[in-house]
Amino acid sequence: MTMKLYGLAMSTCTSNVIGCLHEHGAEFELVPVNLQNGEHKQPAFLAKNPFGQIPALDDGDLTLFGSSCDLLRSQNPKEAALVKTWMEVESQQFRPAISPIFYQSIIVPIMYGGSPNQTIIDETSAKLGKVLDVYEKRLSSNKYLAGDFYSLADLHHLSYIYYLMKTPYGKLINERPRVRAWWEDISSRPAFKKVAADLTLGDKN
Repeated sequence: MTMKLYGLAMSTCTSNVIGCLHEHGAEFELVPVNLQNGEHKQPAFLAKNPFGQIPALDDGDLTLFGSSCDLLRSQNPKEAALVKTWMEVESQQFRPAISPIFYQSIIVPIMYGGSPNQTIIDETSAKLGKVLDVYEKRLSSNKYLAGDFYSLADLHHLSYIYYLMKTPYGKLINERPRVRAWWEDISSRPAFKKVAADLTLGDKN
């Protein structure tokens, strides 16, 4: 049974799930959700996600998730703890710093036809720079964030950085050689290349 994923391919949250599914080689169908028409607030969708947020997943055949691609490193308690630690860093430090830049630089002008708030961008760029300084130090002794293995901690960064690199603030990545090398590595994975093909916000053509 093929899983159904409800969301939008260009959404950072949905694309993280898509990337995970591709890493596992899972078969799934992406079912677009019309946010402008409030489809995510209708009973049929709320039955899948009571908070009315994308993405939502119909389980399908969860046996597709075998141990051949353990992005949580669940077989190794120490590694699993490191993955969870860096997933928390992404959630609590990285994402709050980068998401306002994404919103102001891409969502505001493209989705709403407005002008970015440069004050917000400048303030959060400074915060993001400090977070990335920590990453730069971490990556001096580890190939990936949780260790010398690719994990969900790395995957969760992909979509936001992909969009960041479409803006002048991609320099925050490029100015830090270890962070840049890490980004070039994780963004070259075949699974993410499939995801990136649908991350069309900010495209100039």
